[in-house]
Amino acid sequence: MRLAQSVRLGAWLLVGLNLLMALGAIGILMRMAPAIAGIIERNERSLHACEEMLASLSLVGGNESAPDDEQRTRFKAALKRAEQNVTEEGESTALKVVSANSPAVFAGDLAARKQTVTAIVQLADINREAMNEAVKRARRFREGGVWGVVFMAICVFSVGLLFIRSLLRRVVKPMEEIHTVISAYRQGDTMRRCSGADISQDVRAVFHGINDILDQGQAQILSKRDFSENRHQNPSGIESIEK
Repeated sequence: MRLAQSVRLGAWLLVGLNLLMALGAIGILMRMAPAIAGIIERNERSLHACEEMLASLSLVGGNESAPDDEQRTRFKAALKRAEQNVTEEGESTALKVVSANSPAVFAGDLAARKQTVTAIVQLADINREAMNEAVKRARRFREGGVWGVVFMAICVFSVGLLFIRSLLRRVVKPMEEIHTVISAYRQGDTMRRCSGADISQDVRAVFHGINDILDQGQAQILSKRDFSENRHQNPSGIESIEK
């Protein structure tokens, strides 16, 4: 029956939309966390390298327990990590300044030290700003995902309303009509029949079938009633026939 197919199709459509909404929400959440974590991890390496270089420069010539050679080695290691972790525009320029001035810094050149510190601070600012921009992008992505889920929920809600409305019109109301007719027939109202406007062909066929059965039942009742009345009106004729 087409009606049964429509009900099944509507039910599966609701299930599919709910599944799609669930998978969409899960996909958004799963993409957000790794993206943020990866950006923070990459930029955090550069920030840590900047801290290491600034710490080494601050200890040059001022700590007898930590010779300048040790600070130079520490500085070069941090600089190498920063050069291997270039992820943002502008980092290469700042790193070139640091690399070019580092020998003069450890030779005691104050001007080179100032330029190096300025470049390291600039490098840190670039990575910090990149982290802030990544957080903003992730926040916009999250908001877009939330609105996407809201849109899917509205679609599911709308489809659900349409499905319920169709179910009421094509299934529930015809069932109520059939129940009313059967109840009336049992109470003695043999003239009541199934009727309705704007019904599907399947329901109309069911109504016609029920009405035909009721018509046949009523015809049998009328036939028995006529036979009984004729018997009471002409008992002699019946007896002669029997003889």
